[in-house]
Amino acid sequence: MTNTPSLLNLCFLALKNHILYGDDDGIVQVIYELPTELFDGLLKQLPALALHKLQLQMPSEYQTDFDLDYDCSGNGRKRVRYGKFDIAWKVLYHSRWPEAVKNSQVNLLSWKSVLECEATCDWQQKYSKTVLECEAVCDWQQKYWEMHLQNCFDAAAERAMLPSFDGCVGEVHIPGALIKIIGYEELANDSMHDYSRLRSHCQEFGCYVRALRLQNVFCNKETCLLLANSKLQDLLLRRISSDKHLDGLCLILNQNRETITSLEFVNCKISLAFLEAICCALDMEGTQAHKVKNFSVKASRVLEANPTSLPLKLVSFLSSRSLESLSFCEDHIGRNFAKLTLMALLDASSALSTLELSDNNISGWLSDFHCNSSHQALSSYNTTKSLQSLRVLNLRGNNLQRSDMEDLRSALTHMPVLETLDLADNSFEDDGIKCLIPYIAKSSEHFSLTTLNLKNCKLSSTGVTELLEVLLAIKCPLTSLSLADNDLGSQIAPLLGDFMHTSIRSLDIRDIGLGSSGFLELRIHMPEVVKLISINISENRGGIQAAEFLEELISRASELVDVQAGYNLMPPESLNIICSSLKVSQGKLHCIDLTGNQKLSQTDHVSKLSEFQHNGEPIVLISTSPSQETLYDDDP
Repeated sequence: MTNTPSLLNLCFLALKNHILYGDDDGIVQVIYELPTELFDGLLKQLPALALHKLQLQMPSEYQTDFDLDYDCSGNGRKRVRYGKFDIAWKVLYHSRWPEAVKNSQVNLLSWKSVLECEATCDWQQKYSKTVLECEAVCDWQQKYWEMHLQNCFDAAAERAMLPSFDGCVGEVHIPGALIKIIGYEELANDSMHDYSRLRSHCQEFGCYVRALRLQNVFCNKETCLLLANSKLQDLLLRRISSDKHLDGLCLILNQNRETITSLEFVNCKISLAFLEAICCALDMEGTQAHKVKNFSVKASRVLEANPTSLPLKLVSFLSSRSLESLSFCEDHIGRNFAKLTLMALLDASSALSTLELSDNNISGWLSDFHCNSSHQALSSYNTTKSLQSLRVLNLRGNNLQRSDMEDLRSALTHMPVLETLDLADNSFEDDGIKCLIPYIAKSSEHFSLTTLNLKNCKLSSTGVTELLEVLLAIKCPLTSLSLADNDLGSQIAPLLGDFMHTSIRSLDIRDIGLGSSGFLELRIHMPEVVKLISINISENRGGIQAAEFLEELISRASELVDVQAGYNLMPPESLNIICSSLKVSQGKLHCIDLTGNQKLSQTDHVSKLSEFQHNGEPIVLISTSPSQETLYDDDP
């Protein structure tokens, strides 16, 4: 039996319908004069469209947002009324996109920021404070309608990209679910509003859009008109492949050239003429300036992989002092394109902070940098030319060989403040890493690297031993190191234990062949106080020794947050060892991943795992049944 609605709720429903469909503005003033408890109750009942309309019709005396809780006249009610709209928008946003909220909070404070905290910093408190500060300045109404319009464009794209579609994108029908969720229902045939088409949503909510993802079908003059009242800052484009798409995109960029700060292309066909046209569209009143801070091309195809020169407009774009991040990832660029790009950046002494050229085949791209036997740079680049602001260099998956590492050693002298170097998935082997060791040793007094990724570089314990010994000798400031997927064996364990005495905060040693003996050596050599925040020891066949290592680690690392220990062939009794350490630990663990250790689910302690939680989520992750995990290569 359904509950009979109260008189109050019926009144709220009537007010909601009037706000949505009525044309008498006089009642709005009456709504704002309602007692606080009634006004608050109404806001909680309003869907997004009604809340939007009520806020748009706010009387002028309520529109001033005061910094204090009350204004000089003592009328705090005005300030409170205004602020409660933002609270209502936040509730609506969180209820409609809970996963987006969760993901944004996880990514809000990056691991890099965490690792930069001082050892004595309560990073968890800092994280919570950062979340609160960001939410405090967030315009939830703007975020709501921006996300809603993105949902509308995504839904419209599914129809507009059909081969049978032949019409105006603005006339594409929006699914009823997207209309209903904002609170609108067609109650009368003579309604003044029509939210059934994309055009209406753009006209009503386009002014709130700052970031947008667009498919190629929307790159046209019509979209410019649809977004005429938008001020786009972040724009992501997909599948741009024809001159028609490019011409439409240039119109959109030119219309927003004063506000665009981030531009990303995914799954596009990129030519030099394409890049030239983009740069021209972004020119500010015919000058060489632009406001783009982040430029990215991912999973696309650069048609001229090895040009002899770059277009002048592109060189000017790369030389701009506004550009902070540049990425060409998995784009089939060749070494000439990469080399010319670096030359343009160096010649302009660019202010770039992040350069990514990952997952391209650019072996030999640094051939203009070379060393003599004394390891002095003899490159054709003048020593006064440098990337003084470059902090992140990502060269992952570029087929770099030993000779490339020799050239890189010289190139690094032009990057004096480099903090992050990603060389993962390059098979340069021990000879390659040994080429960097003289640079590290020579740079001991001003060594700036804090993050080094050497995952899957075909390294052995010989090369890594030399590297770690040098890093220990110079008391390096590394806070993050990955040696994952290299066959190092258990003999590297004592040195890794010694390395944990340094400032290291994140250590990835997944699948390096530690075995039981390696974990035993790690326990013996690690310090009494461990500063690690995250560690990955997965796929090392550690058995019971892996569990005992975790027991020691958890008791010694009070700031430990994330532990990845899957696929270690742990026997059933391992779970009891780990749970015992969690009970006595005063740490801040968010996650300890034990998936792939199939025998753990056979123990009696599985039911006790629910008591270990963080923010209502379980900390310990294990396989609940053997069928959920693929057998590891030497599982029985």
